Amino acid sequence: MSGACDVLLVTPAPPGSLTGNRVTALRWAGFLRELGHRVTVAEALEETAPGVLVALHAGRSAASVARYRALRPEGFVVVALTGTDLYRDLPAGDAGARRSLELADRIVALHPLALEAVPAALRSRVRVIVQSARAPSGLGSRRVRPESGQAAVFRVGVAAHLREVKDPLRAGLALSLLPPETAIEVVHLGR
Repeated sequence: MSGACDVLLVTPAPPGSLTGNRVTALRWAGFLRELGHRVTVAEALEETAPGVLVALHAGRSAASVARYRALRPEGFVVVALTGTDLYRDLPAGDAGARRSLELADRIVALHPLALEAVPAALRSRVRVIVQSARAPSGLGSRRVRPESGQAAVFRVGVAAHLREVKDPLRAGLALSLLPPETAIEVVHLGR
């Protein structure tokens, strides 16, 4: 894929949603625009199939991936695996998720262990892109100093809408492995 392209980025999350899929779609759309591409973000493929389809969520975007491939067999399809794909749909043998991977030219995973969920015959299509984020301005230089006589507290952030598929008690279980005198605070951002 060289030069500017028309890209449709499909996410199952509706406009205005603050779910991870919508946030990721908007973030990736920004990156693609910075690279000179023309990007539309939608919940599904409608009438026209642009040069490139990027589908977040193999299972829930399966209809869009299949429709795109039927409308534009020569087009380029990228399927980005989400947590629900990895921890629920693919292990459960979801036919739509599996078909999306088969139709994809590239599969994006956000961590190396995701390769284990992808059928062996399709792993050569996977590219692992570990995501990162910039700290909000001023956050990196701000230090919270403990009051005299108090121990410093290590603060950990959990940024996610916690649902059963995401093992919502994992942070609490991890804390139970620490010595009782550990000064740690877990801050949750999300539902």
